[in-house]
Amino acid sequence: MAPVQRSRYLAYEDPPKEISDAMGATKKRLLEKRRVMTRINQDLPEEEIDERDKHAKLIGQLKAAEARNRLRIMRLRYQANRAQEISHLIACQPTALKAVRLQALVPSYPEREDRRDKLDKLERVRVERLLEDAQGLLTNRVH
Repeated sequence: MAPVQRSRYLAYEDPPKEISDAMGATKKRLLEKRRVMTRINQDLPEEEIDERDKHAKLIGQLKAAEARNRLRIMRLRYQANRAQEISHLIACQPTALKAVRLQALVPSYPEREDRRDKLDKLERVRVERLLEDAQGLLTNRVH
């Protein structure tokens, strides 16, 4: 039989057992999903909606706090490993003078520097004006 004739013939035949079982399972899944969606979308009291929103917000805050804590722990672990490596490098120096130099140049822990802006408002305006001066009129001096 030609493929076109066979497809027309098989269109009216009953599907095989495994295909009909798969179709039945799919229909069950779709019905269950529809039931769940109608249960979710049904009109809820205002208090329950507020309670769900509060719960979702609390879960979000907890997840954010856990992420911050993981980052903090990872940062501390990195700093401890770095300090240990630097201490090992210092200890492996052949002379005490080289060890002291390396210790002075490469600190074990980074210094806690203040990352705020150290310029006041007037100094900030002056720096911005100098940066925006493309022709160099503010800095070039004529003698």
